[in-house]
Amino acid sequence: MRIIIAEDSVLLRSGMARLLADAGVEILAQAGDADELMAAVDRHPDADLCLIDIRMPPGYSEEGIQAAIEIRRTHPDMAVLMLSQHVVGRYAAELLGGGSAKVGYLLKDRVADIDEFLATLRRVAAGGAAIDPEVVSQLLTRTRDSALDRLSPREGEVLGVMAEGLNNAGIAARLFITERAVEKHIRAIFTKLDLGQADHDHRRVLAVLEYLRTTDRHAGGPVRRTQGAARSRPGEALA
Repeated sequence: MRIIIAEDSVLLRSGMARLLADAGVEILAQAGDADELMAAVDRHPDADLCLIDIRMPPGYSEEGIQAAIEIRRTHPDMAVLMLSQHVVGRYAAELLGGGSAKVGYLLKDRVADIDEFLATLRRVAAGGAAIDPEVVSQLLTRTRDSALDRLSPREGEVLGVMAEGLNNAGIAARLFITERAVEKHIRAIFTKLDLGQADHDHRRVLAVLEYLRTTDRHAGGPVRRTQGAARSRPGEALA
């Protein structure tokens, strides 16, 4: 696997590069800001994945996400895995806006096990999606508008797990219900969110986008870690 690392902290960037290199990952380039990242992508258009910090110089606001969206637009075969200190649902929604393949969003303090992290990198690079379970967990605690208020408590749970990237079998296992029940709940979600008769997979993405946009609209800034929140492993968020 060939990757580009974009992280403004020299210490963190060098540490990740060494750990990944020791695990057999080829580090094509390292970047300290969005401009360096885009230049590296131009030099290495055959990279498998870009590992990107969301907040980078000079403004430490949206530089990383803007670069990631541009990479997805110009290099659709290149995977993007974002790292963030905070849960910001709008960023996840923007990433998913072009489709949910080859994209990931993990919290930095969740990257503790190198083997699990490598598994996440490989699966995203291979076409999967990874949204950190705690991102979804924290978003679930935020105020929702009338669109999501139409959902029953169980439908809300199904949509929350769907946002993590799990398929129907994974949702059924997580919630201890049958796959047939999951299918029923998903059909109800599509109907209540007025998602029409489009392709099933496309409607799943639209439902997740509605969920992420709605919960972020009332966020009021970065969200602190919820005390006692479940700490599922990053690999468990993969589709």
